[in-house]
Amino acid sequence: MYKILKKELLSPKVWLYDIEAPQIAKKAQPGQFLIVRTDEEGERIPLTIADFDRAKGTVSIVFQEVGAGTEVLGQLNEGDDILDVVAPLGKKTHIEKGMGTVVCIGGGIGVAPIYPIARGMHQVGNKVISIMGAKNKEILILEKQMRAVSDEVLVTTDDGSYGIKGFVTNALQQIIDRGEKIDEVIAIGPVVMMRSVVEATRPYKIKTVVSLNPIMVDGTGMCGGCRVQVGDEIKFACVDGPEFDGHLVDFKGLMSRQRMYKDMEKIESDHVCKLSTVKGEL
Repeated sequence: MYKILKKELLSPKVWLYDIEAPQIAKKAQPGQFLIVRTDEEGERIPLTIADFDRAKGTVSIVFQEVGAGTEVLGQLNEGDDILDVVAPLGKKTHIEKGMGTVVCIGGGIGVAPIYPIARGMHQVGNKVISIMGAKNKEILILEKQMRAVSDEVLVTTDDGSYGIKGFVTNALQQIIDRGEKIDEVIAIGPVVMMRSVVEATRPYKIKTVVSLNPIMVDGTGMCGGCRVQVGDEIKFACVDGPEFDGHLVDFKGLMSRQRMYKDMEKIESDHVCKLSTVKGEL
């Protein structure tokens, strides 16, 4: 069992949990993920590790209530236990001194997993330019934390309520246009956002890494649910990733599979809502 030590609402339906997990915190690295299960009947939910504190023995997750599984997870409170936390899973982000200028891009709740990566890059002396994107100012998360680990931060909002009006690619293009030598771009967020970032960097041949979080069940590659086409190869995000060369990812196929699973998730979510209503009437 893994106790929730802290529960914080970052924006509407977006939660940050600090979880007591000393053994996981000891081994966790930027870019890796975990799989949580709330109870015996709960589904396995893959979430990128948003932070870890080895001294306190905690790991942090950030998630949005978007389906049946995350809705149940969001109903837990400080002091409650999570049945299973399997971690750390996946390969860590490549971080070393001398990488040069790294642009870290987080869209929506993708800001959470990009944070430990930006921090790691900054700690070893690389120049970190961070781009944070959100639909509006109200749902922008972790700005203070990102500014603390970045040499420069650009914020974009779809509606222009804060920062640059537009998308993360608008801010990225500004950096490119001013002549900044970018050695690597790392993007985490909605699939459509990562695809746009990849297409923005392709003409300039800038190394671009994306972190994929497709459907996962076991976290070992056995289920095959997380398979993704990368170049001429089939990869499994849970063991080969979650990070891949964005210029080689088949985003069309990835988005097609994602839509299929979202339809299935909606059916399950509607079922859970109906059960909750019935229980409330009893």
